[in-house]
Amino acid sequence: MATNEYHDFYCDEVLNGRTSVNVVLETENVLAFHHTRPYWEEHIVVIPKKHIESIITVQEEENVIMQEIFSVIQVVATEMNEKFGACTVSMNVGEYQTTKHMHWHVIYGKRIRD
Repeated sequence: MATNEYHDFYCDEVLNGRTSVNVVLETENVLAFHHTRPYWEEHIVVIPKKHIESIITVQEEENVIMQEIFSVIQVVATEMNEKFGACTVSMNVGEYQTTKHMHWHVIYGKRIRD
């Protein structure tokens, strides 16, 4: 288990099955699911199943995974856009990235918690 400083919720909890999630879309290398503690009315998280710390640490041999991630994001964002007329796709890097496992947020609506 990682130390608290480097706790990786996605590897340690979600991908190991310790925390169940409501899956939106799953492929061989990517998982999209409803955030376990959403900040927005609609809040979906997209992660690679392989641990990659950040978009700035992606290696060339991980390009196939990146293509798959963007395909999943495209599907999720398209569905959200069709349902609500808009969405935001975002990612944090560096100190803004509280979980050191590369991930994207696909969100819509009002902020429901701080």
